[in-house]
Amino acid sequence: MSRLYDTVEPSVIDEQMLLRAIDEQGPKDEAGRIAKEEETEFADIRALRLDFKNILKIDNLWEFTSLTKLQLDNNIIEKIEGLDGLVNLIWLDLSFNNIEVIENLGALTKLEDLTLYNNRITTIENMDALKQLHVLSIGNNSLSTLDNLVYLRRFCNLQTINLSGNPFCEDPNYKVFVVAHIPSLVYIDFRLIDENTRSAAIEQYRYAIEELVHDETSAENRRQEREANDEKFNKEKAAYVENLDGPHLFESLFTEDQEADKLASLPGIDELLHVFKEKMMSICQQVFQFGLKEHERRQGEVGEFYACVEEARGDNIRMAMKKIEEFNKNRKKCLSDLAQISDSRVLDSKLAEYDGDINKLWDTLMGYELQLVDQLEDTIKDFERNLADMVSNFVEQVQGLISQVRDLENIHHEKVLEISILTLEKYVKNELDDELSEDLKMLLVDKDTITSAVSASHDVHLLKIDNREDDIIQRANGWMGGLMERIHQKEEVERNRDRVKEINNFIDSLREEIKNLELPGMQ
Repeated sequence: MSRLYDTVEPSVIDEQMLLRAIDEQGPKDEAGRIAKEEETEFADIRALRLDFKNILKIDNLWEFTSLTKLQLDNNIIEKIEGLDGLVNLIWLDLSFNNIEVIENLGALTKLEDLTLYNNRITTIENMDALKQLHVLSIGNNSLSTLDNLVYLRRFCNLQTINLSGNPFCEDPNYKVFVVAHIPSLVYIDFRLIDENTRSAAIEQYRYAIEELVHDETSAENRRQEREANDEKFNKEKAAYVENLDGPHLFESLFTEDQEADKLASLPGIDELLHVFKEKMMSICQQVFQFGLKEHERRQGEVGEFYACVEEARGDNIRMAMKKIEEFNKNRKKCLSDLAQISDSRVLDSKLAEYDGDINKLWDTLMGYELQLVDQLEDTIKDFERNLADMVSNFVEQVQGLISQVRDLENIHHEKVLEISILTLEKYVKNELDDELSEDLKMLLVDKDTITSAVSASHDVHLLKIDNREDDIIQRANGWMGGLMERIHQKEEVERNRDRVKEINNFIDSLREEIKNLELPGMQ
């Protein structure tokens, strides 16, 4: 039975409880004494036991980022929560609590062993992220529907499961159903599944499994197709040419054109629209292909830039490390010599000499950093110039192609206007053979009315074309501006600041080391 807390005082996971648990589980004797003297870093803890502590709510565990094993069994927990930061968790025990819903496990992608034994769970759900799950213990809950177990087929690594004590276990076909529907299982309810049992189970549910596999295959194919389409669309979007490889832009011209449907019944308009559409789609396809090609070029340039930066930083770090290694060889000898000097004047001279060596090391390391700053500055300038040329060329070519689309719209407009006036003249003389829509007849009142309608339609089309052009240009320029801002901030300002701080901290530690030495010549 799950534990009730109407007679139990709930506990809160606070720093005191955590420190006490770490102390209880830590090393003993001399090793324990040394561990207590050192400050406890929650981020370094790999395993944590918080069982039998009357915990009502999972909280304050976000610092335990290295945790791989967590025991929270035998508490009064009602909800799975507060685990998002435990991304390295492999083993989780939540047995003997009051949990009703499986939830909030999305961040635990490395979890292999999950124990939810003896809770109040009615449905197996919300575990999709647990791709590495090997062991699941969910016995003594309120699971009553065998079909719910089909959900577990998605866990290809699931080998061990405990379901005993659930209502559906009273079904005589319970184990056969589980074995047939979860083919990866090796153990069920602490017993090895023998081949005879597996073969009989598969045969009993053969037709149901075949239908299930068919449905799963279809669903998987649809999922892969969606992912492929999403990946394709995202790539096209990153190139600023999404929806330009089809009729989308052409069709968008008419979505907000209130006159389009009225003008659609003009004699000969269908042929005009067909020609307009085909020519416009051809130009859009050119923009689309050119955009993808230029996107690849830009990405290649960005990749080469970062590779160049990493190479420069690596060379600089190697030079600095070589100089530090040389210093450390002399440092060890110097410290050894200082420990042997009893004459205070000789000691002062040696200390001054060593301090000079530290200053020289600081000068050298800072010199290397200044060299890198200059090198990166030149590299960033070259990269920015090359990228600006690429983006400028891309924008110029796109503007040229979009201008052709605009010309097509102008030509189409002139022809529609010509047809409209001709239709008006024939309509007035009652010479039309074609049946006109009532909406079109409302426009054929006079020349001003029909030409105003055609012009309004034309203005909407031009606005759509202009907006698409502006969108491409603004996004391309915005991407370059944002990228360069991040590069200047990260590679120039933040990297330099962090490196200077690192050098100064290192030099300060060397000086602090000397201050803390107990030298006989200073007594």
